[in-house]
Amino acid sequence: MTALRAPEQRDFPSRLHHPHVAARIGAWLGICFLVAFVTGVISHLAQQPDSWLPSRPVWGYRVTQGVHVAAGTACVPLLLVKLWTVYPRFWIRPPRPSRELLLHAAERTSIGVLVAAAIFQLATGLANVTTWYPWSFSFRPTHFAVAWVVVGALVLHIAVKLPIVRAAFARPDVDEPPGEGLTRRGLVRIAGVASVAAVLLTAGGAVPWLRRVSVFAPRSGDGPQGIPINKSARAARVTASATDPAYRLVVTYGDRSVSLAREELLAMRQQTSGLPIACVEGWSAHGDWTGVRLRDLLDLVEAPTGAAVKVTSLQQRGAFKVTHLPGQFADDDLTLLALGLDGESLSIDHGYPARLIAPNRPGVLQTKWVARLEVEA
Repeated sequence: MTALRAPEQRDFPSRLHHPHVAARIGAWLGICFLVAFVTGVISHLAQQPDSWLPSRPVWGYRVTQGVHVAAGTACVPLLLVKLWTVYPRFWIRPPRPSRELLLHAAERTSIGVLVAAAIFQLATGLANVTTWYPWSFSFRPTHFAVAWVVVGALVLHIAVKLPIVRAAFARPDVDEPPGEGLTRRGLVRIAGVASVAAVLLTAGGAVPWLRRVSVFAPRSGDGPQGIPINKSARAARVTASATDPAYRLVVTYGDRSVSLAREELLAMRQQTSGLPIACVEGWSAHGDWTGVRLRDLLDLVEAPTGAAVKVTSLQQRGAFKVTHLPGQFADDDLTLLALGLDGESLSIDHGYPARLIAPNRPGVLQTKWVARLEVEA
């Protein structure tokens, strides 16, 4: 009977388990993670109640969030190939000298944290793209916090492996043994092609001209009035209150207040703003929104410029029943209380009788079924 022993390097004879492969794929993976991290920070800041991000360009959030989801998607095949390339290292017997053993343990621990955090980010991010939340924690703050863990562990990992990475890029891969089958360069190319394919097959939700090939995109671009929705009026339980003839929009500032029926809103000066609606799930679509300029409504109660606005929806529950619109958005000439979309009356699933639409804002903050605008002193 053969005695059990710890695996050694010779037990993994494939020439593809090599630092040259790991370094090259790791470099692309690091770039994708960095892009996802930077654009994710922008998304997090955009959703803060006191966000200082500007209202222009109008397509800013559409681009950054689309890139964020695309970069995260590109990471998936790269991470899988990277893990396959280096997994033999996890089975090799650790060194015996105590100092080397301590360094080895620290390296293994940092890699374990990096791998676990990276898998968590990609898994929860992909679930968020499909609006599937099989967990009890709040997605956005958790995803944001773990992103910092990933970046910290990644920086530490790069620092530890920098000599190996530099050596892998400093000279061509001339020590690859001859043989049939896939070469190291071939594996790197396949990983790159798979990463690009993953993006092309899912990016149609944000890039309209890719929709014919993006067969795995959760959003196809279809929806009421040609724009997708995440939550219908029925799901929000607002159908009765939104269609109630007694509906009134209330605008307040201090002791000043006005109450307006939809007919009175339609009688005010109307403006059309061509603005995208872009959601945290990565999809976006453009629409021509018609309604009353928000600044005109705020002027009715003599609200000062630069003041933030608390926006309350008719929906009775939900994390975004109440949102906060910073002053730079409230004062932007393109920000509307929209009453129509693409020349038609606003669909109830898009926020009838009235919804907020502002440039360069996450779609989740473009409040539908608006009932109250309260200027914050």
